[in-house]
Amino acid sequence: MIEYDYIVIGAGSAGCVVANRLTEDPETTVLLLEAGGPDTKPEIHVPVEFPNLIGSEIDWAYFTEPEPHLNGRKLFSPRGKVLGGTSSINAMVYMRGNRRDYDHWQALGNPGWSYEDVLPYFKKSENQQRGANEFHSVGGLLSVTDPVAPSVVSERLIEAAVAMGYKHNPDFNGADQLGVGLPQVNIKDGKRHSTAAAFLVPILHRPNLTVTTGAIATRLLFEGTRTVGVEYLHNGTLHQVRVNQEVILSAGAFDSPKLLMLSGIGNAEHLRSLNIPVVVDLPGVGQNLQDHPQVHVAYQATQDIKIAPTCNIAEATLFVNTENPSSLVPNLQFHFGPVIWVQPEFARSGPGFTFAPSITHPHSRGSVSLRSSSALDAPVIRMNFLESEADMQVLIEGIKIARQLAHASAFDEFRGEEVAPGADATSDEAIRDYIRKGCDTDYHIVGTCKMGIDLNSVVDPELRVHGVEGLRVVDASIMPSITTGNTNAPTIMIGEKAADLIKAAGRVPQQATLKTAIA
Repeated sequence: MIEYDYIVIGAGSAGCVVANRLTEDPETTVLLLEAGGPDTKPEIHVPVEFPNLIGSEIDWAYFTEPEPHLNGRKLFSPRGKVLGGTSSINAMVYMRGNRRDYDHWQALGNPGWSYEDVLPYFKKSENQQRGANEFHSVGGLLSVTDPVAPSVVSERLIEAAVAMGYKHNPDFNGADQLGVGLPQVNIKDGKRHSTAAAFLVPILHRPNLTVTTGAIATRLLFEGTRTVGVEYLHNGTLHQVRVNQEVILSAGAFDSPKLLMLSGIGNAEHLRSLNIPVVVDLPGVGQNLQDHPQVHVAYQATQDIKIAPTCNIAEATLFVNTENPSSLVPNLQFHFGPVIWVQPEFARSGPGFTFAPSITHPHSRGSVSLRSSSALDAPVIRMNFLESEADMQVLIEGIKIARQLAHASAFDEFRGEEVAPGADATSDEAIRDYIRKGCDTDYHIVGTCKMGIDLNSVVDPELRVHGVEGLRVVDASIMPSITTGNTNAPTIMIGEKAADLIKAAGRVPQQATLKTAIA
């Protein structure tokens, strides 16, 4: 059986980073397994084409179960099925989050994850167009650039928000996150700069790196509680490969917990119900699912709006705190784009623009569980959006602010009919009804293998899975709480930090840090 020092499962936003950093040592061998294919689809690389990637053959195209607080609707939740993972199909926004996000992670019992601890890893990745300063760096592998030729309505959003008293913020990744501006993007020379483009494609020549696409991991292999390899399906044939150091699971917040459970790590009762032998009874696997629930306030435009090929659609952003204006942590993020982007029942053709208020720190939590013991079956996903009344109130307020922005004089020459919620939806109850019909995921899936030391955590602060040896989870699933804003940049940071943790561990035997029941 072939053996590698490390096996990385998932060539997504974190997996590409880990594979790159581990193979910097020419003596270290790495197998990178990716269920999707190479990133050769032309639309991947043209920023304005990203909506056409959603639901395509490079998207897992997951759906949730009927959502009890959203009129029983099933929410569509895209995930990249291609080299680069979701960084190859997302809106390319580079948003690190709020410094207090990471200080909170540390306060939960995760030393080494404060803002001061993670800032060097954000900077390590970054090749900042504006140059280096206290918050930014140059020379990294990931291009972070200003938008090129933003649409006129995105500029008008800034004008409208400033007129309403919000400050202009030219750098959401700097000293302060509040305010309105044009977020920076991962675009290089007019093309998407995914983690595949930034971290993987330039190193495919390394002889110590093996990349296998179309490889669906079916289970992890154990000897006792030591991870010794991976079984995967490739071209209809099952293969097994051994590891002599560690397996790094970077399959994302839906598929990382899925593979753990398929391999016998998870809630013992759930696993036994599917006749899966239990390796570790770890009830937190698949719990703590978080995302940013959002709604859309859309308008037809009275004239054409020119959109450049470099437009990432989510061109402008406003961060506010409606509950505590003195807080430095926003509770709402408004995405803004120069197109009509709504649920299908509200769709209209022609030019338009859309505000998308999104809850930055929702109270509601969801879960991921197994549908069957087959790796080919999609997981059972429950977002559980708006279980909390507090979350509903934040979105109601978000719609009201979006309408105020839309009716500012800055939009007078462009504002046409309100497509969604529609001019008749004026009462709070009518807005509630619209939210239940139109609330959607922001595609920021995190939290299902959360980092911590409590009995509901899945990995320790070094991202080692509790109760087993030789296994780490390195992706957005390890976030104990969701970051403030788009989650791709934090996931890349997690990959950078994890690579250093893995290198530091070297050949030192690893010890589990949480006592768990071993079945």
